[in-house]
Amino acid sequence: MGMLCAVSFNRYGRLYYLDPGELRPVVGDRVLVPTDEGTEVAECVWAAQWVSDDTSGFPRLAGIATEADLRRDEAQRRRKAEAKVAAKRLIREHGLPMKVVAVDHVIDAGSVGSSGARTTIYFTAPHRVDFRSLVRDLGATLHCRVELRQLSARDSARVQGGIGSCGRDLCCATFLNDFEPVTIRMAKDQDLPLNPLRISGACGRLMCCLKYEHPLYAGSANYPTPGQRVETPEGPGRVVSRHPPSETVAVRQASDGSVSRCALSDVCGPRRAYDER
Repeated sequence: MGMLCAVSFNRYGRLYYLDPGELRPVVGDRVLVPTDEGTEVAECVWAAQWVSDDTSGFPRLAGIATEADLRRDEAQRRRKAEAKVAAKRLIREHGLPMKVVAVDHVIDAGSVGSSGARTTIYFTAPHRVDFRSLVRDLGATLHCRVELRQLSARDSARVQGGIGSCGRDLCCATFLNDFEPVTIRMAKDQDLPLNPLRISGACGRLMCCLKYEHPLYAGSANYPTPGQRVETPEGPGRVVSRHPPSETVAVRQASDGSVSRCALSDVCGPRRAYDER
């Protein structure tokens, strides 16, 4: 048992959970978070509170951000905006089929001036791009070391964020730690329409949430198949669809053609025989 708080580097962005240690940040506080490139400023979006889980493996907050930290963070944000504008302009001049997704700027604390600074530009492209001349021009324009990294469609959606078809923030941009394989078989097992527009996410790939309920559908071998004749308390009928989350099936009654929801126990022969015994 220990204490945890959640922070975000961007508004409505991914949440990171940390051990506050002796600190007690509240919602809205700017805190220092340890990263591979040093400490960075983040906003506390979930106040420190006790949780029942083991918190020994979580990183610890480095402290509360001071005015100097906030000024450094603001300077980095301005530098990122300038680098993004310069990158878009040079990409147009070089005629490259690239789209800038995000920019990251790091200042080496151990260096003097901007010689230790590094700017990383993340982009998407339909194929591999020769951007060696672009890197040279970017380095001369930004006066720092420049790296370009190509992102996949899923990684691009994670970095940019957005709203999914469910009306909520994208799972990959908020809580998913890693992408798990999603197959068209998962959509078939859940009786979902195989229309790409209906089962694709903002990235254009199959939605990650297809995997959430799939184990429940995969374990529903005792459900009657669509079209199968069954007996219900209202009379005989044919199964139209199944709904494992609620353990019900939709049945079209043979008497009047109406469709009603029936509990699985009412249409499952082995279950009724067991109850009668």
